[in-house]
Amino acid sequence: MTDPISDVQSPPQTEAPATSGLAHRIVVGNEKGGAGKSTVAIHLAVALMRLGKRVGVIDLDLRQASLNRYLDNRRRWSESRGVTLPMPEEARLSASSARSLDAAEEQELANWRRAMDGLRTSCDFIIIDAPGSDTHYSRLAHAEADTLVTPINDSFVDFALLAEVDPDTFEVGRPSAYADMVWTGRKLKARAEKTPIDWVVMRNRVSTLDARNKRRVGQGLRALSQRIGFRLAPGFSERVIYRELFPAGLTLIDLTEAGSSMTFTMSHVAARQELRELIIVLKLPGLDGARIPF
Repeated sequence: MTDPISDVQSPPQTEAPATSGLAHRIVVGNEKGGAGKSTVAIHLAVALMRLGKRVGVIDLDLRQASLNRYLDNRRRWSESRGVTLPMPEEARLSASSARSLDAAEEQELANWRRAMDGLRTSCDFIIIDAPGSDTHYSRLAHAEADTLVTPINDSFVDFALLAEVDPDTFEVGRPSAYADMVWTGRKLKARAEKTPIDWVVMRNRVSTLDARNKRRVGQGLRALSQRIGFRLAPGFSERVIYRELFPAGLTLIDLTEAGSSMTFTMSHVAARQELRELIIVLKLPGLDGARIPF
């Protein structure tokens, strides 16, 4: 089969991780900040725990650490109100301080394997929040994903992560660097584990208004999905509530918990439905036919 993105310059090759275990590994990733990766990751984690699953999480954005800070806020909120909220098991990584690139990557590979080994037998799912950049840890995660969820904002700025677009005709051109990294991860995982990566692209922060740009992005994604092999999933609409929830570490699923002072509205009901639809589209193992209790 012809490599659909062989005309894109490949990133540095990464050794395929040797860990393979019981937990289903979900990587939430792209190479751009502000697409809502951490919001998606925390909502998936809490949703899966509400479904009775054991969940582990790893935040690979070592500088921003949005997911780690979200969980710290969640822990403080819960303790200050005497409320028990579901909390995932966490593994926290650090960047290597080695001056040699080879030594640094060897140390980070060892760190990665220890973290995964610590979670893979005690969890049903491991959710990995990848950084908005190309890092060694991110490449390791992408090469080990069972499910890869890529949130993109509904604009051609984010679309450029996946492929070039003709400025006059808006036709999709050659795939971009992130799509190439995913392709490299797929080849490494197939070589190491003989299993595929289920790549799901979700249109995030979608406007409720119909617009020409929105339709063009949708058409481009459908065309590109057939070329490089990803599935499309409904994302989360743009809602102020996501920004308001971060300081408390809460999710949409927690709004009716004791101690929450936020009024539960019809907008939040619609947002929960979006989360349910995402869970269904992901087709995660062990959830077929499961009743979603939120």
